[in-house]
Amino acid sequence: MTKTLILTGRGYTDYAVAGALALRHFGDADIFAISKRRLPELLEEVKGYKEIAILGVSLEGDVERLAKALVRLKHDKASVHWISGLDFPECIGDEIKSNMKSHVSDSGSVSYAVAEYYNMDHSEFDVFLDEKHPIGKNYTTFLEAAEYCQRNYQDELAVPRVIRHIEAKDPENKWSESEKRMVDHYKRYGHRELVGKSAVNQKLLENINLIAPHEHARVLIIGETGTGKETVAQQIHFKSPRKREPFIAFNCASVTPSLLESRFLGYEKGAFTGANEARAGIFKAADGGTLLLDEIGELPLEAQGILLRVLEEGRFQRLGENAREEEVNVRIIAATNRNLPAMVRDGKFRNDLFHRLCVVQLRVAPLREHKEDIPDIAFSYRKNNNMGGRLSSAQIEALQSYDFPGNVRELNNLLERAHVLQITDYNQLIREHRELNAALLPQENTEWPDNLEEATRYHVKRICEKYSNNITKAAEALGLSRNTVRKYLE
Repeated sequence: MTKTLILTGRGYTDYAVAGALALRHFGDADIFAISKRRLPELLEEVKGYKEIAILGVSLEGDVERLAKALVRLKHDKASVHWISGLDFPECIGDEIKSNMKSHVSDSGSVSYAVAEYYNMDHSEFDVFLDEKHPIGKNYTTFLEAAEYCQRNYQDELAVPRVIRHIEAKDPENKWSESEKRMVDHYKRYGHRELVGKSAVNQKLLENINLIAPHEHARVLIIGETGTGKETVAQQIHFKSPRKREPFIAFNCASVTPSLLESRFLGYEKGAFTGANEARAGIFKAADGGTLLLDEIGELPLEAQGILLRVLEEGRFQRLGENAREEEVNVRIIAATNRNLPAMVRDGKFRNDLFHRLCVVQLRVAPLREHKEDIPDIAFSYRKNNNMGGRLSSAQIEALQSYDFPGNVRELNNLLERAHVLQITDYNQLIREHRELNAALLPQENTEWPDNLEEATRYHVKRICEKYSNNITKAAEALGLSRNTVRKYLE
């Protein structure tokens, strides 16, 4: 085992170039890209290294746990170096500083800090930081694809592989076929990602990771329009054993009922007027992979019977004379924003089909239930669309004051509108958006209680919900003390 470990940050090409410089200095080393949250945990686990270089990773995670890990590493005779373009966070005390060597560069860049610390020439790597240069542009996409795979598919070696290519100054033709496929996958699906660290989002990701390996288990995804149901379906597919096979998304509301059977099953030449050539249906197209039946609640009853037969038997015949029977192996994921049990009760959806589809049920929460994810969602969308970095706290607060009935899709549209119209006052943005879309907002049907105490309690609760249950902000808005607000919430 190599005696050197390099730990670099994530999210920017500057971190990757810093890692490449450190690799060039050490010659042989293990390298990983990690977050500040993961740093203390990893340092607790590592053993056998004589030198550990931490490049730009913030020390603001679990400070107490980090301090204990550094004491243990010093006892084990491991030399720990922290190299950064930013100074120590204020929360870092002598217990951490005294157990490692440090270097902070005035440049604000961790890669330049590494070059200074190890007395190296940074200039040969400058091109990788220049996103206007073809090499820099391609490697930025390469790195983003690797980080996407690390976040979504737990491939912790994806980013280190990119860093090693940078260290070798490899041209694009030196990328492996699997790495090129990773970039193509990111270009196609990278804009669809479950972003956010809320308990709601983490639970959803946990359930996806549990469901995905069971490649034959059918899944019903329920959630409001714009919550990301197709993204959830993609995550399930690409984390499953079927990930190399097709992922086909079919919108059940996009085709007239008379054509649904031909779209499901396919047809032979001459099966009907206009059938000038044989064509496979969506089940055959998805054979071996995953078929997402989006908006399944819009499927007419007659088409539901066709779908049920295929699910029960796993085989079907195309439309047309002399069509032979075909057998397919497809994982079905269905998604809807409708109340399917109520539709079953009302005779609008087949009971037997509902239970065939609903082996595992996943609910995707509306954005109003996890507003704490809005900063990360906004940052991700703006970054992916070259709109800039993080929003100000005032802009985030303005966004979090709104309930987004259109969910993440509506949030993204609002961010794009602000960018196009160069709006920086997000309070104004939200006010105008409310006025323009007043008819889309849910109407308040709750009857207010006559009793003043009960009415006050109800109003306080609504204001707390408006401010994402932030007691301090709700108290300021209400003109009450925090203790009084808590009393009305009890």
